[in-house]
Amino acid sequence: MTETSDPVTLNRISYLPVPDAAQVREGVSKLWGKAEKNIGFVPNVFRAQAVNGEQFLAWWNYFNLLLNKEGYLTNAERELVAVVVSGVNRCLYCAVSHGAALREFLGDPQKADALAVNWRHAHLTERERTLAEYAEKLTLHPAEVTAADLDPLRAVGLDDHQIMELVQVIAMFNMTNRVSSALGFVPNAEYHTQGR
Repeated sequence: MTETSDPVTLNRISYLPVPDAAQVREGVSKLWGKAEKNIGFVPNVFRAQAVNGEQFLAWWNYFNLLLNKEGYLTNAERELVAVVVSGVNRCLYCAVSHGAALREFLGDPQKADALAVNWRHAHLTERERTLAEYAEKLTLHPAEVTAADLDPLRAVGLDDHQIMELVQVIAMFNMTNRVSSALGFVPNAEYHTQGR
């Protein structure tokens, strides 16, 4: 199947039709307005997932809790994990959007870009490398993960709360990557220049 030059296809952000503001439930439109106010645009993932508004809001509440609230891991560590998982899964939307967030949290665009493409080529601390290794194993080989895989995490200082949050962030991105990739979500242009 070849790509079409139809402008509707070229400007699409999802394989499914995306609802406009008049078609979404109140909670979704409020979230869109909050995003516009806080970051200057509405993330395409917010628009594309609004097809099922109640499910989108449930996803967002958990995602927001894991990624945007004070947690047990640092913001940079959570975004590092998000980028590693998204890179392993080759999820365009999440690798680009969370690569932008990682650039801002690290203040190091080169390191963030290397992480998004192949984390093994990034200059990482021992703790960062351990997080990346665990994220990759749980993403690619979940049936092979054992209690022994927690030992390297403990060796770099992670406690039980941090390990639980790490697992939850990895799981969240595996799910989100699959939704984004399955429906062809396109990252907003703003992400490409953010944090550079």
